[in-house]
Amino acid sequence: MAAACVRRLLEADAAYQDSVSTSYDEVVVEVIARVGDVGSVGKLDIAALTTWKRLRADTRWAAELMSWPDAEVRRHTAQAVTFANDASLSVPDAAGQARGALSPLPGFGTGDALASTVCFVAAPDRLAVYDRRAHAAVSELGFDLNNRPGRYRRFMTIVENCRAVLLEAGHDWSARRVDTALFQLGG
Repeated sequence: MAAACVRRLLEADAAYQDSVSTSYDEVVVEVIARVGDVGSVGKLDIAALTTWKRLRADTRWAAELMSWPDAEVRRHTAQAVTFANDASLSVPDAAGQARGALSPLPGFGTGDALASTVCFVAAPDRLAVYDRRAHAAVSELGFDLNNRPGRYRRFMTIVENCRAVLLEAGHDWSARRVDTALFQLGG
């Protein structure tokens, strides 16, 4: 199973690299830099991430989020940044705690696509982005990932398992590289 998983991830990674412009991540790189400087994610950053993630913003949650003061949004996201970067926590635990800190925000109570993106920009060297395509890919690779609460933590456990299998095969990948391969594989 491990060899098949590695082969499939390597193939998906190559396909992703071939199909995505090197300019695509410019927005997320800028948001990551700002979060690193400020220590929180504001409404402007969330709007940029929504576009980068290609999510719909003409929804009730987006209108509700925009009605919140940016200082309140930043209070919750600052907690997420702190948890995401807490070296005393395992990667999955840091992901789960960071995700939980975002739950009170409009649009972050359920679903993990945007929330995981905010967690990722909080700790880009540690965390990954979850979406329906990555979910499909982990299922295709034989991992069990259900939709119960705590899904992002469990997803990061799977990402860390993939990283370990890849490392055993001589491939030292970041969590982000695993998630982009999963994104490609799940498409």
